[in-house]
Amino acid sequence: MIWKPPERIRHQLPEPNWPTRQEAAASRLFSPLDFGNLRLRERTWVPAMVPWRATEDGYVTPEIIDWYERFARGFPGGLVVEATGIRDVPSGPLLRIGHGRFLRGLRELTNTIHSTSEGRSRLFIQLIDFLAVRRRPEPDTYFSRYLVLTEAHRKWLENHLDRELADDEQVRQAFKELDPDLYPEVLTRRELESLKYGYRERVTDMDLPHIRDLPRVLPDLFADAAARARDAGFDGVELHFAHAYTMASFLSTRNNRDDGYGGSRKGRLRLALEILQRVRQKAGKDFVVGCRYLSEEIIEGGSTVEDAAYYGVELARAGMDFLSLSRGGKFEDAAQPKIGAAVYPYTGRSGYECMPTAISDAQGPFGRNVEPVAHIARSIRDAGLATPVVVSGGIATFDQAEAILQRGEADVIGSARQSLADPDWYAKMRLGFGDDIRRCIFTNYCEGLDQMHKQVTCQLWDRYALSSPHARRSKDGKRRLTAPEWDSSEELEEL
Repeated sequence: MIWKPPERIRHQLPEPNWPTRQEAAASRLFSPLDFGNLRLRERTWVPAMVPWRATEDGYVTPEIIDWYERFARGFPGGLVVEATGIRDVPSGPLLRIGHGRFLRGLRELTNTIHSTSEGRSRLFIQLIDFLAVRRRPEPDTYFSRYLVLTEAHRKWLENHLDRELADDEQVRQAFKELDPDLYPEVLTRRELESLKYGYRERVTDMDLPHIRDLPRVLPDLFADAAARARDAGFDGVELHFAHAYTMASFLSTRNNRDDGYGGSRKGRLRLALEILQRVRQKAGKDFVVGCRYLSEEIIEGGSTVEDAAYYGVELARAGMDFLSLSRGGKFEDAAQPKIGAAVYPYTGRSGYECMPTAISDAQGPFGRNVEPVAHIARSIRDAGLATPVVVSGGIATFDQAEAILQRGEADVIGSARQSLADPDWYAKMRLGFGDDIRRCIFTNYCEGLDQMHKQVTCQLWDRYALSSPHARRSKDGKRRLTAPEWDSSEELEEL
């Protein structure tokens, strides 16, 4: 079950007050940004979204090309390709960049986007590393195959059963017959979690050699991936330091590693800085390198906005070309998955904060991330640094976006769900056709598909007839794979 706020207030979409063409031309939203390596024609941004359209081996598909080409036809200032795995390991229908064999498809993608946007949209690829997460097992399977037996297990069971257990097979059989209410008495907290949620590696598992070696291995993995991204024609990379994954876990205040890569803000940030330095060395000083990280973790004992402000200042000082802020989306408070499913990091309160819906608390779903991001941006400016900050999270009107920029709370406006609902919405605003915008209604229909690893679409698209000869369909044939077209050829030529 997905976490829901105790207050159940249905929020109406804000009145849009769309700009005229002249008002848009005079706005900050549609003004250029030029900082270091980062040059944007306008301050509009489509954040990374995983559409589950790659092959099972991580290759670009025609559906991937269509997905990003459709966003490019809306001419955003920046467009970020989905989280893309930097290791050459199986990871399902998620794009990968961990080997040179992926470059052919990625080059086709960059060529298509640059051609479609006529070079007006900067194209970045988000680079991600993640640790092992297993599906929630059947209890019998867990006790038969996964539980590492200890002498403590044996002794507890023998005392409870008042008999000796001759071998491991008898110990495992005793576990299978045990009343589940007694599991907390015999299993450690971590073992109980693996039973109830599925096994999940942590960056603090220092007893595992491959986890202990992450600081030695990751800088080259990220750097090699960034070099491939440059070879493939991307304008830059966004290092994924957010949500439930490896690098966010290093930045978390829950990271208590004792090897110099945890325990303090400086220690937790150390690997991120080493990765940035290595990426610069490998991909070139003139290549755009930014990162996405969290303004707040929103979990017990997690990082706060003050931690994020410290990281922002130090990452900016170290030479990041942009800082993109999200929030929440952690494993630690995720809902228990069904047996046979993997834990999903957007089902707890932290996940809700990442993608709030129209049914919300009194604060509502619109711009919940703005205040913490503004604090981080002020800290960066107070340190004498001008690194651009990208804000996202429930931003879906011109007035809202423009006010954020005018107040200096951020430098670039990211919008994922609204851009998904209408990839042309930025272009429509710029040209004075705001009334034509198909507005996101914040039901998280898209997020529900993502949770099931189904091809992500929009509820609003699926209201349109599927009979269009140009509408590629989902695998089940029930949904469009790209947004309906805007019949606007003459207007778009003016851009």
